[in-house]
Amino acid sequence: MKTPSAVAALTPSCTDFPQVASARQYFQDYQDVVAQLPYLAIDEIVEELLRCYERGSAIFLFGNGGSASLASHFACDLGKGTVLGGDSIRFRVVALTDNLSLITAWANDSSYERIFAEQLQNLIRPRDVAFAISGSGSSANVLAGLQVARAAGGITMGLTGAQGAKMRALCDHCVVVPSSNMQIIEDFHLGVAHAVFTVIRCRIAGTLQSRSLAKANASD
Repeated sequence: MKTPSAVAALTPSCTDFPQVASARQYFQDYQDVVAQLPYLAIDEIVEELLRCYERGSAIFLFGNGGSASLASHFACDLGKGTVLGGDSIRFRVVALTDNLSLITAWANDSSYERIFAEQLQNLIRPRDVAFAISGSGSSANVLAGLQVARAAGGITMGLTGAQGAKMRALCDHCVVVPSSNMQIIEDFHLGVAHAVFTVIRCRIAGTLQSRSLAKANASD
């Protein structure tokens, strides 16, 4: 049982958050972030995920809190949203945040820091992708998952903020949102995920269209 002082330490005060006086001020901060987003790093993730798609490698997404929700959301976009034809290949993508029985079993019997690492021990193979999401870049369980993936020969990717913190050094490809405001970081993590998905979907659609035209021309 937590002591009152421990509970107080976990309870954020208003001084823990950036001082934002209005909705307009909150959204004005977007302009600075958009201007400084690492677009090249985002494009690199698109290209690596497309290579993963072509060779049939698996993608494992994970994170905590809002990042856990985004892991599930992004897995849905990649797994379903890129299916553009009955005979097209599909992304092999799993959110490690979705198996509550397994998460709570590892958390209870080992530690919460191992909930992603232990799942990856079962699943990841060389050239599979471990895709971590962490606003702070310092979540212990996220870092442990990336370490396991690297040891197994996997490709590590990340979405983070706060200058990348400890996570950046463990990622082969990393998008660092240039903000210290956790809410804005999470807003842009969703935007980056949607940008990556949208570009990938368009690229797959273009490839399928080209193949269809080539097949039609060959039959003429």
